[in-house]
Amino acid sequence: MKKILNKLEQNLGFKIINSDLYKKALTHKSLNKIKNYEKLEFLGDRVLGLCISKKLLEIYPDEKEGILDKKLASLVNKNKCFEVGTYLKLNKFIQIGNLKSNKDNIEKKIVSDSCEALIGAIYLDKGFDFVEKFILKNWNKHINDKSIIIVDAKTKLQEYSLKKFKLLPIYKFISDTGPKHKPKFKVAVKLKDTNFVEADGSTKKLAEQAAATKLLKILE
Repeated sequence: MKKILNKLEQNLGFKIINSDLYKKALTHKSLNKIKNYEKLEFLGDRVLGLCISKKLLEIYPDEKEGILDKKLASLVNKNKCFEVGTYLKLNKFIQIGNLKSNKDNIEKKIVSDSCEALIGAIYLDKGFDFVEKFILKNWNKHINDKSIIIVDAKTKLQEYSLKKFKLLPIYKFISDTGPKHKPKFKVAVKLKDTNFVEADGSTKKLAEQAAATKLLKILE
């Protein structure tokens, strides 16, 4: 592990103080059920959100809260964390239970989660100012991307559910009424700890989006 951390230092471009933090940040629960990255991932997710939120307020001081929220969601989701984690080559350092696994093909979610855990480790090891600079450096091109993709309600709800419960939202088709030229679909959605929430739409997909939007507002 010492060799791995030495290479990680070279890759990150700074000196590691508390090596145990980074060991955990790079350890999947399949290898160690207790000393793994899950708690650091929890912390790193919050630190990342805080730093990106702060930066967005600086860049868009007059923007509405709803737009800022969507921009934030597009920058701190699993896909962006995977992109940054891949850029940092974290797949070369992550320790998983199946040693025969090809490190070039580590599951996307594991790379993404480990990236958040790394942020948590850096925060505890080097402090807020340091981790903020690290985040802004590695997210800079994404923040400056004028074509930031607005995350739709279904995607946002899915990421919330995966983050909190490691489970996908449950959608239930309820009814299809109205004439053929003007159909009305009713769909319901729930998470592990919620009741079903219903919504209508002119298509099944729109009904699902409406239901996801409704449930997200309840969760807020």
